[in-house]
Amino acid sequence: MNSENVIKHLRALWRTDRIIADIRLRHLLVGLGLRAFAALIAAFGLLMLELSAYFALVQIWSAITAAAVLGAINFAIAAALFIVAGRPPSGRDIELANEIHGTSIEALQVEARAFQAELTGAVHHPLSTIVPVLVPLIAIIVRNMRKTARESAPDVSSEARS
Repeated sequence: MNSENVIKHLRALWRTDRIIADIRLRHLLVGLGLRAFAALIAAFGLLMLELSAYFALVQIWSAITAAAVLGAINFAIAAALFIVAGRPPSGRDIELANEIHGTSIEALQVEARAFQAELTGAVHHPLSTIVPVLVPLIAIIVRNMRKTARESAPDVSSEARS
């Protein structure tokens, strides 16, 4: 397991999550704006239908027909805006971000499996993890023992002469 790879994959994952969230937020805001506008037009359509009902009581034909037609057109526009606002986000941005996100998740899973294998190997075979550190340490100890043996050898021979 390489910690640099883990950090690199976590950064990529974080960035793609931010990009995905940004794309979804923009789509949500556009959809919300269109829905609000559609609701406003629907309110005008309802007002026109109410106005047409009022004109029906006051007059019999001319103003009634005009208000009813305007109300029906407003409702048709509102329905079209609701359909447009309900579409899922399209484009390559979200597809690319989802693909990078998936790749980052897979790479992190590979790193986690490698770490688990190292950890399992260290638990089952503790000497295999100690040997790479132990061999240079033994070499250093042997060198130091040789140095002390060389330094103490002249001292022993001078004491034997006296």
